[in-house]
Amino acid sequence: MKFSAMEEAEAKRAAVWIPSPIIVGAGPSGLAAAACLKLRGIPSLILERETCIASLWQLKTYDRLRLHIPKRYCELPFMPFPPDFPTYPSRGQFVEYLESYAAAFGIRPAFGQAVASAARIDGGWRVRTAAGVEYACPWLVVATGENAEEVMPEIEGMSVFGGAVGHTSGYRSGEGYDGKRVLVVGCGNSGMEVALDLCNYNAKPSLVVRDKVHILPKEILGASTFGLSMWLVRMLPVCLVDRVLLAGSWLTIGNTERLGIQRPKLGPIELKTKFGKTPVLDVGTLHKIKKGYIKVFPGIKRVRRDCVEFMDGRTEKFDAIILATGYKSNVPSWLKDNKMFSEKDGLPKCSFPNGWKGEHGLYAVGFTQRGLLGAALDAKNIAKDIEKCCKKSFN
Repeated sequence: MKFSAMEEAEAKRAAVWIPSPIIVGAGPSGLAAAACLKLRGIPSLILERETCIASLWQLKTYDRLRLHIPKRYCELPFMPFPPDFPTYPSRGQFVEYLESYAAAFGIRPAFGQAVASAARIDGGWRVRTAAGVEYACPWLVVATGENAEEVMPEIEGMSVFGGAVGHTSGYRSGEGYDGKRVLVVGCGNSGMEVALDLCNYNAKPSLVVRDKVHILPKEILGASTFGLSMWLVRMLPVCLVDRVLLAGSWLTIGNTERLGIQRPKLGPIELKTKFGKTPVLDVGTLHKIKKGYIKVFPGIKRVRRDCVEFMDGRTEKFDAIILATGYKSNVPSWLKDNKMFSEKDGLPKCSFPNGWKGEHGLYAVGFTQRGLLGAALDAKNIAKDIEKCCKKSFN
């Protein structure tokens, strides 16, 4: 889609000229990009649709959330976590770190600026907000991330269900679910942890495990499973690292197939590398499943007014359904004439580590499917490349 000739002429008259990069999104990735640019003497403008930084963390996560991997793997560029923070910081501590990061680098996003469209016009980028404000800039950094919009699957009969239906983005805690039969749809990290949280609040949770998934212990012999894997891949082939992780997992948490949770044929690291599918790090949910406090069901066949019918023929009554079905990128909905991002999943077409740079001053940060480590690497590459462009323009 291109702007019409009339729209383009209007844009040239009305656009606010920003002679530096515009960053769309004030999550951790956008903050990292702005900080890396600033350290190279390049200012930027961050446009953020919400009223705070890291809106996913502040507005759409549950209370008990902690980082699932050690803090040293979650640091943004040029600023470590405070030494008195625990190995696995809480949600509140992580937000505190991000706010301190923004303050340290003097990052002040423009809040309430939802981007409606962005396109390349007249040799530069034109960014239009939902409020009708239009900006023109030479560089555009997309930092809306992989988790911009909730995934809401179509499930037969969901509209007639008589109980409450919600997404994990609206779940805060199990308070209010005491004694209720709750079906959690999805067994990623969020789904597993929400089921555990519900259990701790005396609810009666059940978990839908439709696909095969790798569940690994959070730690193996006192060491972070993630940290162990990062150390091993430097010395061993991925296939051997996967064998070590699966052996440690079997010794620590046992055979998950007995619980109705089958493992994929590919190992956890190979699966992550090839398809971006993240293994689940268990924080205590499996223990509750083994004890019978959390039931496991296969995929849903259909939903009825007060019950759910599953693919294996079982039918169970529920009071509420929580969709732990994840998030997706929304880039294709607003970035026009887009060659860099896939229309299918909204991720860069070029795989890691080459997905950060597009054409004509277009960049992406935080789409690596490798967490904050990948975002930090993207941010450094983008700042270095834009600095190079600046030097060329002055020569």
